[in-house]
Amino acid sequence: MGVVITAAGTALPDPSAPASVVDLAGRAARGALDGAQVSASSIGVLINVGVYREHNTFEPAMSALVQKEVGINLDYIADPEPAAGFSFDLMNGACGVLNAVQVGQALLETGSAERLLITAADVHPGGDADRDTAYPYADLGGALLLERSADPRAGFGPVRHYTADRPTDVEGYLDTGTMGRHGRTTITVRREAGHAERLSEFAAHAAADYAREIGIDLDRTLVIGPAAAAAAAADSTGAEAGGGVGAGGEPHTAAPVLGYLRALDSVRREDHEQLLFVSVGAGPSAACALYRPEGW
Repeated sequence: MGVVITAAGTALPDPSAPASVVDLAGRAARGALDGAQVSASSIGVLINVGVYREHNTFEPAMSALVQKEVGINLDYIADPEPAAGFSFDLMNGACGVLNAVQVGQALLETGSAERLLITAADVHPGGDADRDTAYPYADLGGALLLERSADPRAGFGPVRHYTADRPTDVEGYLDTGTMGRHGRTTITVRREAGHAERLSEFAAHAAADYAREIGIDLDRTLVIGPAAAAAAAADSTGAEAGGGVGAGGEPHTAAPVLGYLRALDSVRREDHEQLLFVSVGAGPSAACALYRPEGW
């Protein structure tokens, strides 16, 4: 281990304006930086993992816009703490945050960066998810600030990925054949009947496989993930569920950030010595990662 979460933040849309992934990711990132009391110029790498964007924007890379919004190394000459300030998008749906953690581990452990920021934000293409009852995700932004720790017992364990041996039963896409003049503000999300139950079952199997592979003490492990998936994983592995996110307009890529913050607010540290992140989504695919906060 050795790569820890120094700070985390979330952001909700401003009700007076259309939701924007750049705004949400930027505010969540600034909240994390303020919590850690570090400057934006000290961030070496920013990885953005959000999927759904206002107006279905595909270019330029959203990470560059978030980097500008946060104020990371905008002027190499004038900045008192110059760093590379590299940023890029990494999209893998609900598993994106843990994918970014895996990349962050490689960059931080090799000394390629001192601090790494992960941002995740999704918004309805029309700018207000609450107005579309058929759209399943909430407008939400989240951010994690990662650094190396001197404590070899603290931080993330290995990130593992799992793929189910069956076709996906959920997908989101822009239907170019029927979008007409409203294509910039609409999106098609297909979820077959029983989708939630199947994903929860798959998450449980992934968590159980991970626990066996890594050798987790399940009696002292708190599972973090979407509520149904976390509960199913906990039931299957014997761990306790916590920090879950409810269904019905649930967060998408930012769910692990929100789950982590909720877990820290509610967990009794004397009862748990580690956390287990479980993410599951389209593919069907799942990702799991052990995490032990500093001082636990």
